[in-house]
Amino acid sequence: MRQGSSSNGAGSEPDIGVAVIGAGFAGIGLSINLERAGITDHALLERADALGGTWRDNTYPGCACDVASHLYSYSFAPNPDWTRAYGQRQEILEYLQAVAAEHDVERRIRYGTDVRHSQWDDERKLWVLETSAGTITASVLVSAVGPFGDAVVPDLPGLEGFEGPKFHSLHWDHGHDLTGARVAVIGTGASAVQFVPKIQKQVGKLTVFQRTPPWILPRLDRRTSRIERELLRRVPILQKLQRGALYASVESLGLVILVNRRFRHGFEALGRWQLRRQVKDPELRAKLTPDYVIGCKRAILSDSYLPALTRENVEVVTSAVTEVRGNTVVAADGSEHEVDTIIFGTGFDVPSRGADRIRGRHGRSILEVYNERPQSYLGTAIAGFPNFFMMLGPFSGAGNQSALYTLESQMAYITDALQTMEQRGAGVVEVRADVQEAFTDFAERRSADTVWLQGGCSSYYTTPDGTKNAGLWPGWSLDFRRRTRRFDAEQYELEPAA
Repeated sequence: MRQGSSSNGAGSEPDIGVAVIGAGFAGIGLSINLERAGITDHALLERADALGGTWRDNTYPGCACDVASHLYSYSFAPNPDWTRAYGQRQEILEYLQAVAAEHDVERRIRYGTDVRHSQWDDERKLWVLETSAGTITASVLVSAVGPFGDAVVPDLPGLEGFEGPKFHSLHWDHGHDLTGARVAVIGTGASAVQFVPKIQKQVGKLTVFQRTPPWILPRLDRRTSRIERELLRRVPILQKLQRGALYASVESLGLVILVNRRFRHGFEALGRWQLRRQVKDPELRAKLTPDYVIGCKRAILSDSYLPALTRENVEVVTSAVTEVRGNTVVAADGSEHEVDTIIFGTGFDVPSRGADRIRGRHGRSILEVYNERPQSYLGTAIAGFPNFFMMLGPFSGAGNQSALYTLESQMAYITDALQTMEQRGAGVVEVRADVQEAFTDFAERRSADTVWLQGGCSSYYTTPDGTKNAGLWPGWSLDFRRRTRRFDAEQYELEPAA
């Protein structure tokens, strides 16, 4: 592949050397890496009219990050001016906009370009992308689509007949006034934990339907002081030390996940202390006490969620919703609850539906391959999909580290792969099927005794039948960085450019 004029087997030139789908943290960071490496023939295809990904799309009350600000940021773009220990949605979005502006990334973004279908053309050795802006061809395709872009709303009997407002947290209805309303919140995941304390003060009655209580740990969020921000600006090494300390703190959950479940006790003691301290009613506290090992599903940091559930206008129902009758929500325990509004905090479609739009050498989609068996090589390449890379693919994202750490590892790997293609005069690169099989077998073996599969819960961390890891990296994040530090061309088939 020649940067700037990538050739293909049929002798025609693609429109773009490298097409990157998505302009969130992954796409913007990759663009900066490519630019630094001299790979200028690339473009970011963004379906929306603004950058930002999940931080653009999620606007629900209380939207914030559950990773500390100084860790949830690019290592090459530290920000001493975070106003809170944990970034809120608007400040994170402004940070991403500022980084993109500093590196002039927007000139690479094609807004309003929704990739509706992409197919590898084996004859011409390029990708053909059908988009909302027309057909685009590219030598290399990279999916930088985040895993939390498609909302999941349960298919409840009678839901269509509900006459009041109903919406998912991803599509918050800001035009609907919740003041004095009777509101049902279905789901108690990370988003619900953030917006419930915000709307509790406003609504008349709040009914929270909880199937499984999450582990809630202290968040200890706070405003940063002007003196602190100025010190970090003047002494950059302090910010690096702070980032390192935060990294180690988050990584330590791997002791429970990866090493031995006996390490759970310290973390769970902290969660139980938080529960005892904030929920005095023993009956309610029993409802909110998890019965599975911490880390089995996503643990959540919050100092406001549990207190919100103790208020007089809140009821916690520990049964799944089975149907909706008119304006009544019916739970599995037979209880009926009249409501005016239904808000879903029921998570996201993982992998995203966009995985069904990418089809490789044999016409199979990424989603079809994943549904057969979660598989990849380093969460970055898939056999049968030449000249294709992805960010946060199966077995890359860690359950005990900031996603940005993984993303930066993959950015470096993909950039090195493209440079290697250029250096070796390769027009096509594809991971070997036997290499992918061995890596996937390793990931499954390494996952077998983890808390995800042996912790006594079900979550999106596992396949629907609960028997396999659905795609988390089953190791320490440092090991993932080591394995992606350079592009290991010997694990791939490289075809010369025509």
